[in-house]
Amino acid sequence: MHIDILSAVPRLLDSWFEESILKRAQSKGLVEIEVHDLRIWSTDKHKRLDDYPFGGGAGMVMSVVPIHRAITELRAKRTVDEVIYMSPDGELLSQGLANSLSLKGNLIILCGHYKGVDERVREHLITREVSIGDYVLSGGELAAAVLSDAVIRLLPGVLGDETSALSDSFQDGLLAPPDYTRPADYQGWTVPEVLLSGHQARIEAWRAEQAQERTRQRRPGLLGRSDETGA
Repeated sequence: MHIDILSAVPRLLDSWFEESILKRAQSKGLVEIEVHDLRIWSTDKHKRLDDYPFGGGAGMVMSVVPIHRAITELRAKRTVDEVIYMSPDGELLSQGLANSLSLKGNLIILCGHYKGVDERVREHLITREVSIGDYVLSGGELAAAVLSDAVIRLLPGVLGDETSALSDSFQDGLLAPPDYTRPADYQGWTVPEVLLSGHQARIEAWRAEQAQERTRQRRPGLLGRSDETGA
């Protein structure tokens, strides 16, 4: 997989992709991540990316010109499956969406800034808009990092245990059950006996029951969605 990220402040993303699982994924050659400074494609002599909105109003708007030039150049290098704009009014990021995007080959992710982008970017250049929640950030960089992380960890070979991602919360429409590790007894706080039994069928049944109960208590709305989709 190849991910190109277009940003007005690319250095915000440096540490995110240079540590832990995402760094190892790149070292293994499982994903290539390029964070691009949009100012490279600005035609303004001061390399500005924004301008005042037509019709007046507060805030500045990112120009269509550098964004169009950047996407056009990147599309000429490789086949792009999705051009994603991180937007608070986009499709809400879910595990299902992350699963779907992990099957793609090449993605471009555009990080918004200021008041947002010229609407013509959304009309003519973007294939998908994604939101990480019903709130507004100072820029799309954090959202792009969240999306990238959610997708990359699903790629075969990224996680040490190939089955780990399959047991994550939301993969089956439920929250994950509780996990425990050694010691089995810490200051009187004990691990459920079933997990120490070695009886795998009973352990799996307990985990399924706990996942249902935890979801019912903490995120009951997920149960309704699971029922509707047949999950």
